[in-house]
Amino acid sequence: MTAAAPHSRPDPPPGDVVLALDIGGTKLAAGVVDSRGALLSSAVCPTGVVEGVDAVLDRLLRLGDRVLADARARPQDLLGTGIGCGGPLDSEAGVLVSPPHLPGWRDVPVVAHVRERYGIPAVLDNDGTAGAAGEWFFGAGRGASHLLYLTVSTGIGGGAVLGGRVFRGAAGNGGEPGHVTVVSDGRPCRSCGRPGCLEAYASGSAIAERAAEAAAAAKAAGTPTALGRAGTVTAAEVAAAAEHGDPQAARVWGEAVAALGSGLTSLVNVYEPELVVLGGGVTRAGERLLGPVRAAVAEGAMGPAARAARIVPASAGDSAGVVGAAAVAFERIGGQVPG
Repeated sequence: MTAAAPHSRPDPPPGDVVLALDIGGTKLAAGVVDSRGALLSSAVCPTGVVEGVDAVLDRLLRLGDRVLADARARPQDLLGTGIGCGGPLDSEAGVLVSPPHLPGWRDVPVVAHVRERYGIPAVLDNDGTAGAAGEWFFGAGRGASHLLYLTVSTGIGGGAVLGGRVFRGAAGNGGEPGHVTVVSDGRPCRSCGRPGCLEAYASGSAIAERAAEAAAAAKAAGTPTALGRAGTVTAAEVAAAAEHGDPQAARVWGEAVAALGSGLTSLVNVYEPELVVLGGGVTRAGERLLGPVRAAVAEGAMGPAARAARIVPASAGDSAGVVGAAAVAFERIGGQVPG
């Protein structure tokens, strides 16, 4: 028997790995993931949504081909494929109904395309649901029976595990924390159009938008501010400026944190989870965000719910989309639950 070359990657065991695909508005991601949540290979590329559905699907499948080759994995040796994407979608039928981050996509049978390419089972889930499953299977939520997951990024998404089962709702799109109302007559939500959604106040895009407005108002009033000096304002810049005492930044950041605390308090009261996992780019602010949110929930939630809920950062980082898509494949195709 010939010995393996030094540092060569061993072939993955049959059935112990899945292909994971994540469809975002700006980037596509793919990976081969084993049953421990380890990435055997991964790759990303721009979505190129303006090129149309067929071009994006072709790019996604070529990305899948690439990570399979990098992992030395054959499709027939895999358990299946998990696909994550923002909704609305029909998870049972495997159809993307009308995701707002993919304009022009209407009733796209993405699962059928993937099955045709690889000849193995494939499942589709909301990316927030997938994120919750990923943290439950492989990350900060491992071992929890009642878990809420929020990703605070360009928008706010999330999902839940209730009673040791991934929650999907009656139509497969349940668990949309970004669309909890925090201000009844508030700012319009860019995603759903309703006033006062949590996403309209605490998402990265909302923080940046409100910071740009604050910078313009300060400039008109002759008030000094660090906001907007370098052009486009990001949520990270708002958090940093607030920490350094900029009053306009502190106001915008404080309102965002208060909105997140308020929305999360309502969710904790409804679901009484033992664990709340917060991920997404805005949470890179660390304790500048997590500390005040924990305090708001501890003060505002009903006693038993407040005492039960721990609020922790997510563990998946930039690979959350791929790891989450893998988790729903292990759950739905393999019938697995975290042990």
